[in-house]
Amino acid sequence: MTNNSAKRSLAEIKEFLAATYRLEFKTISQTERNEWIETILNYHRYRKCKRQDRGIIRQYILKITGVSRAHIGRLIGEFLRCGEIKKINKLSGIKRNCFARVYNEADVKLLVQADNAHGRLSGPATIKSLNREFLIFNKNEYVNLRNISVSQLYRLRTKDSYKREALTFTKTNPTRVPIGERRKPEPNGKPGYLCVDSVHQGDKDGGKGIYHINITDSVTQFEFVGAVEAISEKFMKKILAELIAQFPFTVVEIHSDNGSEYINRIIAELLNKLLIKQTKTRPRHSNDNGLAETKNGSVIRKYIGYIYIAKKYAESVNEFYQNVFNEYLNYHRPCGF
Repeated sequence: MTNNSAKRSLAEIKEFLAATYRLEFKTISQTERNEWIETILNYHRYRKCKRQDRGIIRQYILKITGVSRAHIGRLIGEFLRCGEIKKINKLSGIKRNCFARVYNEADVKLLVQADNAHGRLSGPATIKSLNREFLIFNKNEYVNLRNISVSQLYRLRTKDSYKREALTFTKTNPTRVPIGERRKPEPNGKPGYLCVDSVHQGDKDGGKGIYHINITDSVTQFEFVGAVEAISEKFMKKILAELIAQFPFTVVEIHSDNGSEYINRIIAELLNKLLIKQTKTRPRHSNDNGLAETKNGSVIRKYIGYIYIAKKYAESVNEFYQNVFNEYLNYHRPCGF
């Protein structure tokens, strides 16, 4: 860059831009570039230029320097504020506050070796392997990696130094759960198509409350409720079998959300044994199980409320449901259907 290029008139700049619109320019050094920009801004008295003239000067600077439009704006803004362009991002002699680097290139190489040896396992499995290298096999070089988090491990896998040495580059593929069919319930006016959902009766002092299991027929509105201590397979298999057996017609299908209390192999085996189809809510279609959700509010919350009930009372509450409440719910409570 020369001072002559910085002291061209606006007319000359327009001709230059028109003649070199296909050419690209690059500056040699940041210091030389900033001095040249200061010269052209001072020469044309940029502060007093009209809006149109400022645009021409900006295009000229952009063309000559090859810097991005956003950075040109920052440099000109620095000039307008301070009267000069300081050395941005080069604060020599000033110690910056920054976090110490925890994981270095040696740690990345160890991670590459582990992934290549084991075929790039999932994050938690890899962490377990790295931890064993330090604790069981006494390899001190794994001291930094022994307590690495899953998220940080995946960040290290994105580094270029990792990709150059790793034998695999694909992400961990999630395993689809082949339990239940993702679709909307379609009873078509026939009984036997049930919707089920769980209602939690709150927590207190770190203890879990009871869970209500609410199951409703989509057409006839027959509804049966049960209570369990927890929504594990141990309790869910028994309560579901009891509730299904109370319906006065053949159960064809049961629909639920994607909760693990329903989408598991124990429940799937139970339903297969009873020859009942299992469906589950589609992603971003919360209304698929809308009937069960409304029954949670209009029945469970209305009659039981929101007050915490300890799980030790689950059996008593379930007896109340089976001996009193379910009969009232289906044969004595007014229903709009």
